[in-house]
Amino acid sequence: MLDIRLIRDNATLVKDRLATRDASLSAMVDEVLAIDEQRRAAETERQKLQSDRNRISKEIGIAKKKGEDTSAIETEVRGIGSRIDQIGKDADELDVRQRDLLLSIPNLPHEACPVGTSAEDNPEVRVWGAKPAYDFQPKDHVTLGAQHGMLDFEAGAKITGSAFVVYRGPGARLERALISFLLDLHTTEHGYQEVSVPFLVKSDALVGTTQLPKFGDQVYHCEVDDLYLIPTAEVPVTNLHREEILTLAGLPIHYAAYTPCFRREAGSAGLGTRGLIRMHQFDKVELVKITTPETSMEELEKLTGNAEKVLQTLGLHYRVIELCTGDIGFGSAKTYDIEVWAPGQGSYLEVSSCSNFGDYQARRMNLRYKDENGKNRFCHTLNGSGTALARLFVALVETYQQADGSILIPEPLRRYFGSEKIG
Repeated sequence: MLDIRLIRDNATLVKDRLATRDASLSAMVDEVLAIDEQRRAAETERQKLQSDRNRISKEIGIAKKKGEDTSAIETEVRGIGSRIDQIGKDADELDVRQRDLLLSIPNLPHEACPVGTSAEDNPEVRVWGAKPAYDFQPKDHVTLGAQHGMLDFEAGAKITGSAFVVYRGPGARLERALISFLLDLHTTEHGYQEVSVPFLVKSDALVGTTQLPKFGDQVYHCEVDDLYLIPTAEVPVTNLHREEILTLAGLPIHYAAYTPCFRREAGSAGLGTRGLIRMHQFDKVELVKITTPETSMEELEKLTGNAEKVLQTLGLHYRVIELCTGDIGFGSAKTYDIEVWAPGQGSYLEVSSCSNFGDYQARRMNLRYKDENGKNRFCHTLNGSGTALARLFVALVETYQQADGSILIPEPLRRYFGSEKIG
């Protein structure tokens, strides 16, 4: 959430930066300012009326001591009280309207964020490795999954519905091996603390990390308990410190967590939905950082490097894309996408999106720290997939398929999987 003082004092700057996302956002800024002016005017009037009521009440006390008739003045005081009550109700309504608007305005893109209107304008930052070459026509993961009894989409559809899958035999073992490999890599080599969190959260947690109210149609809601299935571990992990004031000495905080993720993917029918590419439920190891404003950009580079290390260790070709202002996520100030090459698809697949949210999420969660001067300041939050398992699974089995149909297991993964190949 943007700071209302920033909007109030630097409206032109805010409008200009938001315009690099979407020119229509200026109207929302104007509406926030109009409501803010009404709210502040109401507060000024309320303070004046309270002062008048106190002054007149004293006059009534003096008049009564003199035996004077105070009925007219008392009627005036009651009228002032009624007006104060009405102003209070109006001010509360204005507060709600202003907060709702602020929750609907996206974050300001960082000044270093490339300006553009769509994904076509996203610059390629770097490439690692080369696309693998084959002396045969590579199969896709759906064919390989059926051939080796790894993926059962029919069973997933039977027990739940489309865009769900049952991992079987070597498929289930490979998924489990990848989870263990990722957690060990990030906790033993990259210094993250592993946490295991609930898969259901309150609405406040989703508001804190920006999924609500903007993306309510994308999350699964358990109405009886008013709880939501998490779309990513970012939600429960980042909210671990909501409403807290952290110590400077305790920052930065680095967390790694495995969770399944649940997304309705509303409106995405037909958009690369074959096989594991776009699922309603998938596994992910998430990386979350909580730090100070002075170090958050440095931490973003480290976070991205940690996610890249996964693909480097597994020997998978990938590229890093920086998202432009027109393509960056709602709450992010700066984002890198890591896209791995999937030979069977003949395309790159996003396996990690590493973002710095600045203080945008922290304001929504009231997450602060006490700086060296004893002042409470909002933290900066970051997160990135380390990585998303379904698409990593796709890239791995498609990359390491052999001419005889078998699938090699990369050496670093073998001790988790238990053998050198599938088939």
